[in-house]
Amino acid sequence: MPLAYSRALLKVSGEALAGDKGQGLDYQVVESLADEIKGVHALGVQLCLVVGGGNIIRGATASREGLDRVSADYMGMLATVINALALQDVLEKIGVNTRVMTAIRMESLAEPYIRRRAIRHLEKGRVIIFAGGTGNPFFSTDTAGVLRALEVEAEVILKATNVDGIYTSDPRKDPTATFIPELSFQEAIVRNYAVMDANAFGLCKANQLPIVVFNINQPGATARVLQGERVGTIVR
Repeated sequence: MPLAYSRALLKVSGEALAGDKGQGLDYQVVESLADEIKGVHALGVQLCLVVGGGNIIRGATASREGLDRVSADYMGMLATVINALALQDVLEKIGVNTRVMTAIRMESLAEPYIRRRAIRHLEKGRVIIFAGGTGNPFFSTDTAGVLRALEVEAEVILKATNVDGIYTSDPRKDPTATFIPELSFQEAIVRNYAVMDANAFGLCKANQLPIVVFNINQPGATARVLQGERVGTIVR
C-alpha cells in the first residue's frame, strides 16, 4: 500500500513503557513497541520518536512534592534519556538502525541534537529517538515532540495512548463515553479535549500539523495509520 505519511514522529509516554508495573521499565512492553517500530520502518517510513520519562520521575509532580521545579524538570529530562537508551538497545537487537539524540549534551551516551544531522539520519533510513525534552525546564515532552516534528518536517504526529482515540469522556471510567473519529483543532480547544498540553497543541494548530491519537497496544496500528487507514482519532 502507498504511504499516506512518509515522515512521522511517534510520541510515546514514559508511563506506556512501564506497562502494568506502573513504574520503571516493563521489558515486554518495550520489546512489543520495538517490534511495532520495526514493522513501520520496513514500510520505508522515515520515523522519529520522542519518549517521556513519567515512568521514572515527572518534573511537575516532583516539584509539587517539594523539589525545586527547575531541578525536578532536569531530572525528568534525564529520565527520558534512560528510556531512550533502553528502547535503542532493544531496537538494535532486532536489526533496526537507531540513533539517540539529546537536547542536553552527553556525548558519551548519545549524539547532541543538530537539526541537519537529524534529517540526514532520517534520509539514511535510521530511526531517531529524541531525548532530553527541549533541553529547557517548564516544557513538556509533548511540546518537545511537536517542536522536533516541525524542525524535521514530519507530516504527522502519532500520539500513542492506551485507549482507541479521543472520547467525549474517559472511556475507562465512563461507559457512556462516545468515540470521536475526527476533530478540528478549534473543536478540540472549545470542547477542552486533552489531546496534548496547551503549548504543544497551540504549536500544532499554528502550523497545521495533524495529530493522530491511537491505541499503541493494537498490533500493527502504527503502520495502518501511516498507510492512511482510519485508526484512532485525527485532529487537523
